Amino acid sequence: MINKLNWKIGGEAGYGIMTTGLIFGKTCCRLGLNVFDYIEYPSLIRGGHNAYQVNVSASPVYSQAQPVDLLVALNHETVIRHKDELSVQSAIIYDLDQGNLDQKEFSNQVKLYPVPLVKLAASLGAFKLMMNNVALGASFALLGNEIDTLLTVIADTFSGKDPTISELNKNAAKAGFDYVKTHFKEPFPHSLQKIKSEKKILLTGNEAIGIGAIKAGCKFFALYPMTPINGLLYFASSHAKKYGFVYKQPEDEIAGINMAIGASFAGARSLVGTSGGGFSLMTEGLGLAAMTETPLVVILGQRPGPSSGMPTWTDQGDLNFALNASQGEFLRIVLAPGDIEECFDLTVEAFNIADRYQTPVIILVDKYLSEEHKSLEAKKIIDKNITIDRGKLVDDFADYKRYKLTDDGISPRALPGQTYFVANSYEHEESGLSTEESNIKKNMTEKRSKKFHLLASELPSPKVFGPKDAQITLIGWGSTKGPVLGALKQLPNVSYIHLDHINPFPKESVLTLLKRSKRVAIVENNHTAQMAGWIRMQTGFEIKEKLLKYDGRPFYPEEIISYVKSR
Repeated sequence: MINKLNWKIGGEAGYGIMTTGLIFGKTCCRLGLNVFDYIEYPSLIRGGHNAYQVNVSASPVYSQAQPVDLLVALNHETVIRHKDELSVQSAIIYDLDQGNLDQKEFSNQVKLYPVPLVKLAASLGAFKLMMNNVALGASFALLGNEIDTLLTVIADTFSGKDPTISELNKNAAKAGFDYVKTHFKEPFPHSLQKIKSEKKILLTGNEAIGIGAIKAGCKFFALYPMTPINGLLYFASSHAKKYGFVYKQPEDEIAGINMAIGASFAGARSLVGTSGGGFSLMTEGLGLAAMTETPLVVILGQRPGPSSGMPTWTDQGDLNFALNASQGEFLRIVLAPGDIEECFDLTVEAFNIADRYQTPVIILVDKYLSEEHKSLEAKKIIDKNITIDRGKLVDDFADYKRYKLTDDGISPRALPGQTYFVANSYEHEESGLSTEESNIKKNMTEKRSKKFHLLASELPSPKVFGPKDAQITLIGWGSTKGPVLGALKQLPNVSYIHLDHINPFPKESVLTLLKRSKRVAIVENNHTAQMAGWIRMQTGFEIKEKLLKYDGRPFYPEEIISYVKSR
């Protein structure tokens, strides 16, 4: 099997599992291959079991997959947890000093490769945790004769640090590579070979959102550390100086959204990010942005709840929350990217919508999409040309009224210092002065509603994948896109409707697609089929078949394939 592999490493938290998995993925990416990784870890700093899975192929990959072809076990718990996931012709690399595995516990086609991971690291004067780099070298020895690319990625990973550390890690990888080449002569039935391809990059959803925000001209990031948006926090803090924006870690989420509203009110494109728990604290601020008609982009990273829930796992349980957050009637614009490229594209779109319609926009992601890496061509993000639309920023202040009633509901927007105007959290007249007059309240409510209807008229139709005459149509939103597309590779008679513009909802085009479908099933990572309920509310169409998963884990393509074939 050439250039198709499912690789997994597991071990105790604190032993560099995340860094090791990322180095493996980056190395495959630089070989020209397509990569998707999936990470599992508990909310512990030390202890607990970590696992990092990398799906590699010369053809497109959309998600993690089953089964595992090469398992790297840094401790015996990894073998116990994951041995039932192994493919027919698979292998386990494990630490020889933790005791030999019994071949009788495995199929004869499962190859066992005992490697003295810790001893090899110690022989170089390296730390024990550098056994992970020994395991990397051992992996690439089984998969072919390529190690130069691995060594380059290791050097890049540790650049800017003590050069001794970089050399120790490279030497550890060489030691693992040489040991396997010397001690195991039988070829492993999987190999990775370099191929020609467009330049690829490996990004998380958090990083793609960060790049999109920077390219869209965001000048103020207010991010409070909370899984799963911590990666966006790290990205923003490390790029603020280079790209000339302010990164602020506020004392809490309430301060964060109010800071971002203030920066936007002053004219800077602003972003605030949080998880469901933090967004709970931000809802009053969300209403303030709506009432003052202040542009704002909010990243809401879902994880299982309620309360603290499962901080490091994934879920799609906050859809209804996002659609109804804060009190009163106002535009709750919700976008839900389904992959890395959409994270970039919809972030740029969110800033343009926020400015054009002078309103907050929520980008709904989840832990799975925020933290998992996917390879894609650099030109699709880094080199992509974008349009920046700041909306009705004005320079004519004669008889200026900040909340002037207009045909489209969008008032001319001035910035502080350009002219005098009032903005506060109360209902107001055109000048911004507070009012409780019934006719003015009615006019202002209708004015804000006009913007929503205008945006709804400009919505794109949802993306549709697969044949028009499909026997069954799957419909989903957000991060279920990847696993469904992975499943479609083996389901030629199945189509998929992907929803990324959630509110306003493209009701006419969705209803047309659903009515022409022979059978419809929804795929969601929640218990109550929240999107199915939203579709019914918007279109009147009831989806009766539901594939739901709510154990904190994302879908695997194989689960979707099994569901379809069982029907």
